[in-house]
Amino acid sequence: MTDVLRRGRASLSFSFFAQGVAFALLVTRIPAIQDRYGVSDALLPAFLAAVPVLAGVGSVATERLVRRVPPSRLLRWSQPVVLLALLGVGAGERMVELGVALAAFGLAVGVLDASMNMLGVSLQRSYGRSIMLSFHAAYSLGGIAGASLAWVGAHWDLALVVSYLPVVVALLPAALVGSRWYVDGGGGTDAEAGDSGDGGAVAFKVLLPFCLVMTFAYIGDSTVSNWSAKYLQDVLGSSEQLATVPYNVYMVTTLLGRAIGDFGVRKFGAVAVVRVGALVAAVGFAVVAGAPGAWAGMLGFTLLGIGLCVLVPQTFAAAGRHASEKYGPGASDAAIARLNVFNYVGFLIGSPLVGALGDAWSYRGAMLVPMVLVLVTLVYARSFAAQPDRYGGGHERPRTADVGRGSNGL
Repeated sequence: MTDVLRRGRASLSFSFFAQGVAFALLVTRIPAIQDRYGVSDALLPAFLAAVPVLAGVGSVATERLVRRVPPSRLLRWSQPVVLLALLGVGAGERMVELGVALAAFGLAVGVLDASMNMLGVSLQRSYGRSIMLSFHAAYSLGGIAGASLAWVGAHWDLALVVSYLPVVVALLPAALVGSRWYVDGGGGTDAEAGDSGDGGAVAFKVLLPFCLVMTFAYIGDSTVSNWSAKYLQDVLGSSEQLATVPYNVYMVTTLLGRAIGDFGVRKFGAVAVVRVGALVAAVGFAVVAGAPGAWAGMLGFTLLGIGLCVLVPQTFAAAGRHASEKYGPGASDAAIARLNVFNYVGFLIGSPLVGALGDAWSYRGAMLVPMVLVLVTLVYARSFAAQPDRYGGGHERPRTADVGRGSNGL
C-alpha cells in the first residue's frame, strides 16, 4: 500500500469528520437560530426544507462538473464554503442574511457530499478491499463532536457566532492543508463515461435499486433524528432529560457499527452485511413501535443505529462499483452524484411522513412504515454483490491507474 493512498485516506477521513461537525452544529442549534432571526414556526419548515432541496441541486450539478473537474478539486473548495456558510448563519442579523447563508450551505453540501463519496469509492477500488464504512464512521464521530459542542454552546448560552467561530477557525485551515493529499480515482475526469449517448438511461436502471435503498435508509435515519425525543417523551412517558438520550445512543451505535463494518464486509460480503443491517433496523423499529416503556424504546433506537449505519456507505460503494464495472471507472463519479440526490429525498420525506401518520393515526403505527420500507431493502440485497467485471473477476482490486493519482497542491 503506497503512502499516497494512506495520506489520501487520512485526509478524506478528516473531510468526513469536518462535515459531520459542521452539519451537527447547524441542525442541533435550530432553536437558537430561530430565536436569533425571529423565524416563525410557520416559516421554519420552509427554511429547513430549502437546505436539502438546494443540496440536491448541488449534487446534480456535481454530476456534470466531474466530467471536467476532478472530485478532489470540488471537495477542496466546497468544504470551505460549507464552513464559512455555517459561520454566516451564526453571524448574520437579518432574515435575508440567514437565507443567503443557508442557500450557500445547501448548495455546497450537495457538492461536498457527492465529491467526498466519489473519492471514498475510488479509494476503496484502489485499496481492493472495503474501507467505505470507515469514512462514514469519521462522519459519525464528527456528528457526535459537533452535537457535544452545540450542547456546550446551549448550556452556557453562548451566541451562535461565538460557538461557530472557533470551530471554523480550527477546521478550515486543516481541511485546506489536508486537501493537498486527496487522491482522485481512475476516472474522475473521464468525460466519455458520462457523455455517452445512452449511458445515462442505462445507468439509472442500474442505479434504481440503490436509489430506493438510499431513500429508505434516510427515511429511517430522519425518523430517529426528528422524532426519537418526542416519541420517548409523549408516547412512552419519559422525562425531558431522558428523551434526549436515544439520539445520542443512536449516534454512538452508528459510529461503532461503521467502525467495525468494513471487517464484516471483508469476511462475509456486502450482501450479507446489508441483509443483516436491514433486519436489525426492522427489529429496532418493531421494538420502538411496541415498547411498553422508555427503556424498551431506547433499546429499539439502539438497534436502529446498529442496523441503519451500514446501509448508506454500502449503497454508495455498490453503486459506484456497478457503474464502474459496466461503463468503466469514469461512470462511478456520475453514478454517486446521482445517487446522492436520494439522500436528500429520503430526508425530506421521512420527517413529514411520520408526523402526518402520527397525527392522523398514531405514532406507534407510524413507526411501522419505515420498518416496512427498510425491509424492502432485502428485495434488493443481491444488487450489492460484486459482478464479474471486464477483467473476468468479481472482486474489487487495486487499479494501477488509481494508485498514483494524487490531487495537485494548493
